Amino acid sequence: MFSVKELVESVPLTSLPSNYIFGNTESNRHCLLMEPEETVPIIDFSLLTSHDPHQRSKTITQLGNACLNWGFFMVINHGVAETLRDEMVRETESFFDLRGEEKKQYAGKKLFDPIRCGTSFNANVDETLLWRDYLKIHVHPHFNAPAKPSGFSKVLREYCEKTREMASELLRGISESLGLEERYINEKLGVESSESHQLFVANMYPPCPQPELAMGLPPHSDHGLLTILMQNGIQGLQVMHKGKWVLINPLPNSFLVNTGDHMEILTNGKYKSVLHRAVVNNKATRISIGTAHGPPLDTLVSPAKELVADDAGQAYLGITYRNYLELQQSKSLSGKSCLDRLRFSM
Repeated sequence: MFSVKELVESVPLTSLPSNYIFGNTESNRHCLLMEPEETVPIIDFSLLTSHDPHQRSKTITQLGNACLNWGFFMVINHGVAETLRDEMVRETESFFDLRGEEKKQYAGKKLFDPIRCGTSFNANVDETLLWRDYLKIHVHPHFNAPAKPSGFSKVLREYCEKTREMASELLRGISESLGLEERYINEKLGVESSESHQLFVANMYPPCPQPELAMGLPPHSDHGLLTILMQNGIQGLQVMHKGKWVLINPLPNSFLVNTGDHMEILTNGKYKSVLHRAVVNNKATRISIGTAHGPPLDTLVSPAKELVADDAGQAYLGITYRNYLELQQSKSLSGKSCLDRLRFSM
C-alpha cells in the first residue's frame, strides 16, 4: 500500500496487518507519567521579545532551564494567528485526502527531492512499518509546494515564514541562556541567512484497529536545532522525561518546541535533544505539523569552542548538516542512533 490511509479505507480492518505489529506496546504505555511531578515548561514568546529587560531576562532564564531539563517546551502568545494555524491544518488534511494518483507524483525516492510523501519512515529498510503517512517539503532556502490543493501553497508560505521568524527569536534567547552573544547561534550557523534550511513535515495517523500493537513514530530525536510543532487537537505525542513517557496535552493555540540533535552537538551536550514518540488510537485521525530548523546544508556543525570545557573536551565530531540528514535517512528511526555515532569515546 502507498499509504496507511488507503489501507484503512480499502477494507474494514478488525486487526492489525502483521507487517505493522511492533509487539505489545501496552507495557510501555504503563510507563507513562500521566501527571508529571513537574509541569511542562511554558515560554511566553511576547515576554521573550519584550522591550522590558527584566521580563526578557527572566524569560531567557526560563528558556534555558527548559532546554536543560526537558529539551521541550510550549510557546504561548507567539503572534501566529489562530486562523493561519487552522488553515494550515485544513490544507494539510486536504492534501492527504487527494486521490492516490494525485499524491503519487510526489512519491520521491531521494532525500532532497523538493516534495516527498509516503508512509512509515524509510519503508525500504523498516522491518516493521509505522502507522503513519507523511508529507515532507523543503521550504527554505527554496520554497516548494504541491500544486494541489489549490490553496495549500499560499498558506504554507505564510506559515513557514512565521515559524522561521519564531525559531530565530527562540535561538537568540537560547544563545543568551548559554552565556553567549544574542546572535551567536544564528550567525555562527547561518540560521537567518538566505541559505538556511527549513523542512516542513506533516504526519497523518489514521485510526488503528489495534493501537496497542502499532506505533506512529518510535522513540527518536530530531535533526536540526529546533522543531516547532502543532497538531489537530488529537493527543498522541509523548516526550521522555526522567525515564518516563509524558503524554503532552498542549494548551490551546500553543506551539510545541523541542531541541534537536544539532543543538546537542553545538552546545557540546549541555542542551540535549529530547527523545519523543507518537502513539496512535482507534477513534480519530491525528495530524501533526512540524517545521525543522537548521543551518545551510553544507554548514559544518561542531561544538562551540566557548562551550567546550578544558577538562572535558569536545564530546562530538563535527558533521555537515547534509551528511547528518543522509545518515539519518539511511537507517530505520531508532532513538539517538545517529547522534551516538558522532560521540567521542571518553
